[in-house]
Amino acid sequence: MGKKDYYEILGVSRDADEKTIKKAYRKLAMKYHPDRNPGKEKEANEKFKEINEAYAVLGDPEKRRQYDQVGTVGNIGDIFSSPFTRTTFEDLMRDFGGSGLRFDFLDDIFGDLLQGRGFSFRTFSRGFGGPRGVRFEVPRGINLEEIFGQAQRPPRQDVHYEITITKEQAARGLEKDLTRRGKRLRVKIPARVKTGAKVRLRNARQITDGQPGDIMILVKIK
Repeated sequence: MGKKDYYEILGVSRDADEKTIKKAYRKLAMKYHPDRNPGKEKEANEKFKEINEAYAVLGDPEKRRQYDQVGTVGNIGDIFSSPFTRTTFEDLMRDFGGSGLRFDFLDDIFGDLLQGRGFSFRTFSRGFGGPRGVRFEVPRGINLEEIFGQAQRPPRQDVHYEITITKEQAARGLEKDLTRRGKRLRVKIPARVKTGAKVRLRNARQITDGQPGDIMILVKIK
């Protein structure tokens, strides 16, 4: 299979500037939206995929530079992986909403990418009336970076430690360092603590592991 000519796919010249490429992408994406191609939805979806692949390369300055130099891009990635192309896609979704066009077909376009992220473009459908009995409104404050960042964030999980102290230490309280993954945390055990009490270090795993979660410390008195 020959190499794809992304400039030809978007219908722009090789010296087209960023604004021209962005405009061409949005125009073609609107043109090949399935709602505007009744009876040809499958062909429209394939064309939409092709357009997005082309823009994922030409819309990102670094990927475009590599493509111009060697004719290929090792890792095309996707339109969400670059701030340049992601912003344009957010604008495109507003175009869809403003024109009363649905979003759910994007789940099929980006199905592999969205798998496991807990996100669906169907979440932007709401209301009644309009095409096919559904009204699709413009997503307000849409930010795909935030959406995907939340979706990909690992689930919150606490970790547990035990600390054994003497009766004298329990009576007066103490401070002790806890080292986890090379990070040191200061643990404060309050005075008159009872055995079985728990000390919670809120959001401490963000510091030690770079992941959400508390560190729970069970106090035992010997």
